[in-house]
Amino acid sequence: MSADTRGRILGSAMELFATKGYAQTSIDDVLRRSDAKPGSLYHFFPGKEDLLIAVLEAHRAGIDALLFQPAWIGFDDPIERVFALMARYRMLIVASDCEYGCPIGSLALEMHKARKSVRERISANFAAWTDAVHRCYLQAADRFESGTNLRELAEFTLTTMEGGVMQSRTFRDVSYFDRSVKQLRQYVQALMKTPSRRVAAPKKRVGGSKAHPPGA
Repeated sequence: MSADTRGRILGSAMELFATKGYAQTSIDDVLRRSDAKPGSLYHFFPGKEDLLIAVLEAHRAGIDALLFQPAWIGFDDPIERVFALMARYRMLIVASDCEYGCPIGSLALEMHKARKSVRERISANFAAWTDAVHRCYLQAADRFESGTNLRELAEFTLTTMEGGVMQSRTFRDVSYFDRSVKQLRQYVQALMKTPSRRVAAPKKRVGGSKAHPPGA
């Protein structure tokens, strides 16, 4: 059994779980999409839940290289990086005609009664996202008022992103995401020490990449 076969199966499952959901995706769906045989799939993934766990682990392992780093090309300011990340999600919403849903957020809603092993891996994805945004805020810590809880601000940023994505998908209108991000920006600005030090709208450095983001 080749690693290439495993990769095809895993990649197909990632796409299908993101677009159809876990429950609505059958093993036959994965086999057809990956052009793999049942024996190959079950060799690597004894059951459907094992495949789900592998998908969640793949999302977690690739979050920096496939999501954060591409989003931050051309952005040096740590606060601007946070909003560049939000802009990347907006790009996905618009490109999909507002059908895009964060893969991890969608699975979290669907799998809220899942076994601990699944919930732990969903939690690990959320934690990795929050950790990265928290590091951005920490790099700009001297610009915030004393006592600002930057970890909680990072968690609130995740909540804003997920809620904005969910509402845009529901109403098929990206303005719901835009308004959420606008309020987040105003809140971040309000936490800063003086108006002169507050962050302006992100300005991308000349020569930055315009590569399309992955689903994350």
